[in-house]
Amino acid sequence: MAEEQLENTAAPEEPVEHTAPEQTTAEVAIPKKRLKKTLEGVVISNRMQKSVVVKVERTVRHPLYEKIVRKSSKFMAHDEENKCRVGDRVVIRETRPISKRKCWRVVSIVSGPQL
Repeated sequence: MAEEQLENTAAPEEPVEHTAPEQTTAEVAIPKKRLKKTLEGVVISNRMQKSVVVKVERTVRHPLYEKIVRKSSKFMAHDEENKCRVGDRVVIRETRPISKRKCWRVVSIVSGPQL
């Protein structure tokens, strides 16, 4: 038994060096730019300076009853020229945070107010 213990401890293995594989210039991690979301909605408020509130509606299927339901979300959007009026249909795009609640920007006005 003592001989078996000597055999196990007698020959230590050589340490194996772990090196990271070399990266080529094509594999270097370059941060990718995330695509900005764009949404279309209706302006419901323009009482602030250079800001509008846009209501975006979407349709979803109810998980249990399978009825199609309209859901809406309100977004604060930056309107640099104060061109938007209540009822305008606009396209908004996600952008860097401009204020606490405002991280969308008005890209274009699709149509005027709906009568």
